[in-house]
Amino acid sequence: MSTLPYAASRFQTIRRRTREVAIGSVRVGGANPVRVQSMTTSDTQDVEATVRQAIALAEVGCEIVRVTAPNVQAARCLKPIREKLSAAGFAHVPLVADIHFLPAAAMEAVEHVEKIRINPGNYADKKKFAVREYSDADYEAELQRIHDAVTPLILRCKQLGRALRIGTNHGSLSDRIMNRYGDTPLGMVESALEFLRICRGHGFHDIVLSMKASNPKVMIQAYRLLVARMDREGMDYPLHLGVTEAGDGEDGRIKSAIGIGSLLADGLGDTIRVSLTEDSVYEVPVARALARKAMSLWQSDVAPAADSAAKVRNTNFDAGDSVDPFTYTKRDIAPLELSPAVTLGPELPPRVVVRLPSVSALAEAAQKFAAARLADTPVEGLLVPIRSAADLAALKTPAAAFPAGAVPFLELAPALTPSDLAGLHATAPVVFVRSFGATSADVEPLAGFAKLARAKNHVLAVATTAEALSASADGAASPLADTLRQLGDEHLLFTLDDSAPDIAARHAIGGYRALAESLRALGSRAPLWIRNTAATQIAPGPDFLSRLLDASILTGALLCDGLGDLVGIETEPDPVRALKLSYNVLQGAGARTVKTEFVACPSCGRTLFDLQTTTQRIRARTGHLKGVKIAIMGCIVNGPGEMADADFGYVGGAPGKINLYVGKTCVQYNIPQAEADDRLVALIKEHGKWVEPPAPAAA
Repeated sequence: MSTLPYAASRFQTIRRRTREVAIGSVRVGGANPVRVQSMTTSDTQDVEATVRQAIALAEVGCEIVRVTAPNVQAARCLKPIREKLSAAGFAHVPLVADIHFLPAAAMEAVEHVEKIRINPGNYADKKKFAVREYSDADYEAELQRIHDAVTPLILRCKQLGRALRIGTNHGSLSDRIMNRYGDTPLGMVESALEFLRICRGHGFHDIVLSMKASNPKVMIQAYRLLVARMDREGMDYPLHLGVTEAGDGEDGRIKSAIGIGSLLADGLGDTIRVSLTEDSVYEVPVARALARKAMSLWQSDVAPAADSAAKVRNTNFDAGDSVDPFTYTKRDIAPLELSPAVTLGPELPPRVVVRLPSVSALAEAAQKFAAARLADTPVEGLLVPIRSAADLAALKTPAAAFPAGAVPFLELAPALTPSDLAGLHATAPVVFVRSFGATSADVEPLAGFAKLARAKNHVLAVATTAEALSASADGAASPLADTLRQLGDEHLLFTLDDSAPDIAARHAIGGYRALAESLRALGSRAPLWIRNTAATQIAPGPDFLSRLLDASILTGALLCDGLGDLVGIETEPDPVRALKLSYNVLQGAGARTVKTEFVACPSCGRTLFDLQTTTQRIRARTGHLKGVKIAIMGCIVNGPGEMADADFGYVGGAPGKINLYVGKTCVQYNIPQAEADDRLVALIKEHGKWVEPPAPAAA
């Protein structure tokens, strides 16, 4: 386990203390709210179109607008863009120039806008994917070259009062970094720190940092490591959060919520952008919803002093935290068979459980599942509440039959006892779900339900909390923990009792983390079930977007920590939609693959084709290729490097021309776009990744 801290607490949200940075009239960090950003997609040299897009973004709540400046000519257009935006009544909305490769473009842009964003992986660099050994002298010479290249920009920013974002991207690390640190979160952090140290050497501190990746796990780890390294060096710069190339639709929103929401819940992040392959005005409502949820979690404006932070950790969970936040490792569990088709294990993907409101809803749900043709997203567990003996009796009726292959999960009311279940005639394994608290009154029911489960080859899901398993204030052992220790893990799994009053001080992510630590302290390797319920929502909203974000934040944060063997989204009333959302969250977190993965960048002024229609067109052709990852990139800046681990790439090479990649290797250059879709399919076939799409459903 790493000893580098990155947050005051992983069990409740305490905002990280950062310095305040002014971006024009908008202040970022400190005690300011989370700021929402987006980016124009027009050709920057089309001044009128860019101004119209900037106004449209501001009108839907975007607080900071980024504009690409790929060359000096585009950078010069930032002057009239700034003037026209101000004249239209939006002088308060700062502009950010997005710079890649060209210091000359940055030096022009800094004269006109409030902030410059540079990518340390390619600023004054041309990425060649060269493999070579860098001696210490070679490396120092490279650092001196970068120092000389970036210093004029830093000094001009300081002179004009401009802010600077050092924005590292996972896929565009320099050859220097790649050869020494690899394509890793550590390499991303080192890339930023090289530039950050140059800024500090010049006494320049109006800096924001970002660590973007298309893989939420990599992105989360990189930000955590960056904060830990900055803390060690006495740095307190604010963070801009984002998952780059998240894609579009539900998938893009899920990936963004997993990465951004996980960090915000840990108190990290001062400004955010949700990058979607859609018109950029659609990014803003998602970002605003994430910001609203984060700020509802923050319990104080700034993090406490070090001794107070230690008390927070100890108060929230005495046994500490065994998860290494900088390296993904799945929690080791004892295998548990729920049915011949549904087994939990350390090498197996998480399983999906769907909740119904009542036993009487079973028949209608079975029809919906059958009509939805769910071959790749099966119903593996179906949860129904059992509130009384009448519900138990209703289970015996033909209308209450569970769909084939779905393990019955019966959520038992506290008043029900093991003897009430004696008449349950189940021909297949059943999971009993029951809450257990910290009092001695819970011991006898726990032992009784565990005995029943083991005798009938059923499973008991114990809903409890870390507090219920911890020693009392006077040091007395928890009777529940003692009983569980004696019972062992056989036929048991665990979930969080989110109704317990003693977890109100922390969010559900912290509750599950603490529960996992309690199980570790007990020596338990029983599986853990992540339940998204009404009580786990953060500043809940009435719409599907709010439920999607909550499910992605809770489930995604835990999965990226290596926690979670079953998942369920119980806030979505439509069972088919809840099922599909669960699988999409699993795929977004990289925990289970059920369909094609698309890595698609958001459009900008560098883009050489229409990303939205192209992405939709390619998805229509290839969306059935389970396990294949396809990157769709509008230009070379977001090309071979940004694709990182994609299997195939479709990249704009010139106007109307497409380059096709296998991994990071370009294999076909300058294909007319009219031919490119067919050539991509042929390339997939050539590499043995193609299967024919399923036949359409009969009318």
